[in-house]
Amino acid sequence: MLNIVKDSLKPTIKTTLWLLKIMIPISFAVCLAEYIGLIEWCAGWLDPLFCHIGLPGASSIAFLTGATSTTYAALAVMMSMELTLRQATIIAIMVLICHALPLECTVNKKVGSKPFRMGFLRICGALLAAVYLNLVLPELSEPFSALPLSSAEASLKEVLKGWLISSMKLIIMIFAIIYALMFIQRFMEKFGLMQKLTKPLEPLMQFFGLPRNAAYLWLVGNVLGISYGSAVMLQLEEEGKISRQEADEVNYHLIMNHSMLEDTLVFATAGVSALWILSTRLLFALVLVWGRKLLKRAIV
Repeated sequence: MLNIVKDSLKPTIKTTLWLLKIMIPISFAVCLAEYIGLIEWCAGWLDPLFCHIGLPGASSIAFLTGATSTTYAALAVMMSMELTLRQATIIAIMVLICHALPLECTVNKKVGSKPFRMGFLRICGALLAAVYLNLVLPELSEPFSALPLSSAEASLKEVLKGWLISSMKLIIMIFAIIYALMFIQRFMEKFGLMQKLTKPLEPLMQFFGLPRNAAYLWLVGNVLGISYGSAVMLQLEEEGKISRQEADEVNYHLIMNHSMLEDTLVFATAGVSALWILSTRLLFALVLVWGRKLLKRAIV
């Protein structure tokens, strides 16, 4: 156990520093853009579209940041804005369904899925999830942002102070989350828990509309995420333990609902309800997989 604790520290520091190199400049740029009124100007163009899903136009910046980069970068943008918890919940789930598209769609391609189809489905899923949440979410008016004052009321010094406090909280939170994930990953590898957990999950795979032998792939995708999970899928394909068709079927579930542990921890720690995150992503994964099956049967 002591070795696991030590071995988890170095990759945690490396990963945290890599993420911060992306997040801090983006967060700082958004903070300044909001102060000078650039965000408000952009929001004016996007408000007519985003108002239909219960979001201000400026929130599109957080969504686009997540779609092209990481969930952490999107969270950094969100924490640089003044949002209600309801708005933050909708954006968070949009980002969790549709994030890191250039990277993850490329990874999907390696294991046999069509990258443009995967990207299109994730974008559509994110928008439909926002419409769904705008209809069912209760009013959550408490503020999500850590900034104490709006840019219209605060001086530049106060805005930068608020950004610095918010960033420090984010850095601590990210380090703690990544360390916990590194520890869990190494713990499961050390004691062979991934393989032991797959057998009880086989009936659940049938409920999800996936092959029974997809339990290991599903577990890997939800513990390690699409990028690391696809590396395992590729290895199993090369060993002949799964077919490319089976890997492709699992990907239809994972593009809506993957990395449940990390993604949920990231936004739940920031205040977004874990229940809404998990239930919404699972719902859309079920709809996509079973909808695809029914469509194929109808065509045949």
